[in-house]
Amino acid sequence: MSVNLDTPAVEAIVTSDVTVPAPLPVLGTDVAVPLADGTEIPYAALDYAASAPALRRVWDDVAAYAPYYGSVHRGAGHLSRLSTDLFEESRRTVAGFLGCREDDQVVFTRSTTDSLNLLATALPAGCEVFVFETEHHAALLPWGRTADVTVLDAPRTPVAAVAALEAALAARDETRHALVCVTGASNVTGELWPVPELAAAAHRHGARIVLDAAQLVPHLPVDVAALDVDWVAFSGHKLYAPFGAGVLAGRADWLRAAEPYLAGGGATRRVARDGDGGVTVDWNTDDSRHEAGSPNVIGAYAIASACRALTDAGFEHLAGREQVLLGRLTAALGELPRVRVLSLFGEGAHRVGVLSFVVDGYDSADFAAALSDRYGIGVRDGLFCAHPLVRLLTGADGGDGCGEGPLNAVRVSFGAGTPQEHVERFVRAVRELAA
Repeated sequence: MSVNLDTPAVEAIVTSDVTVPAPLPVLGTDVAVPLADGTEIPYAALDYAASAPALRRVWDDVAAYAPYYGSVHRGAGHLSRLSTDLFEESRRTVAGFLGCREDDQVVFTRSTTDSLNLLATALPAGCEVFVFETEHHAALLPWGRTADVTVLDAPRTPVAAVAALEAALAARDETRHALVCVTGASNVTGELWPVPELAAAAHRHGARIVLDAAQLVPHLPVDVAALDVDWVAFSGHKLYAPFGAGVLAGRADWLRAAEPYLAGGGATRRVARDGDGGVTVDWNTDDSRHEAGSPNVIGAYAIASACRALTDAGFEHLAGREQVLLGRLTAALGELPRVRVLSLFGEGAHRVGVLSFVVDGYDSADFAAALSDRYGIGVRDGLFCAHPLVRLLTGADGGDGCGEGPLNAVRVSFGAGTPQEHVERFVRAVRELAA
């Protein structure tokens, strides 16, 4: 990845005994929630992998813009022109944040899921898609309706992941288009995947690669050009920017050649009646080709604001701070014999602030409920919309839905806005419950 977690600056923070540096200000840290005993306590949000709290700066930026809200690309009035400029400037900000190449496109979507479904509709005819069974459903499921899909077994090391992809791609028909889809950081274990090596393997065999960066961009810089990926997808609500917006950024050719993701205003240059009683359409070929309808200008602006805030704070500093919290958390859980931390790549694998575990003798739903009712801590329990991976790591035959049926693991996740006290409260809570 772009930030090396072994750099001296990060190592100095990780090995320090001093208090962890202050988090970035986020909303919600002063919200009091009720406990089962009738008292209240400030809420400890440790479910960042599902939705991170909004950065205070993002909220303030959006509030400052709100009185000037206007239609985008559709008005001659001052506020419409201002909103259009702000929307397009947000696109440029995101492109810079991602290190996009000069001819890359940045398309605003609703989420990572929406971004990957959009790309699935843009695949050339006869395309093959290669994806590991370890992926989040957003990256695992969209391809089957438009392409031939090969699902690769879960690798147990990063080296094995590259070798498995190399073998699969070497056996394919290289006269056909191909796409590899891979996560940057697992939403179950937080472990980092060898993205540059997988991208190199894909390109050696004439395939393209899309990076699911939903769990990566909040924790480490993503540089499209440096990683040599063809596309990257992520969600604003995991990047401290709520309001239901996402991004698909990368190579333009497949996107320009595909039918628009949605048919409607904003995606067209010219619409006219034809001689047979129908209409002919001349579609846009720029970013707006796949952005029909009124754009979510507030969502796009919120993402751009979060990009600026994280960049200004310094990713090396944020990554180092997160590693301190993660190190303390993993060390504490490792001391508890009834707690088993889930891992695909094994001890020593680098991960971001996402960690799942099981506790012997506890149903995960009961454990998560106890954390909330007794300690005011919010975590996630279940299969995390990555059913094959969680079942593999737990060795269990779990439920059949996100939040439905028997559940298998507890996930704790945090990031740049997490106070140190929240992690320490969580550690105390797990120790007491596991005892």
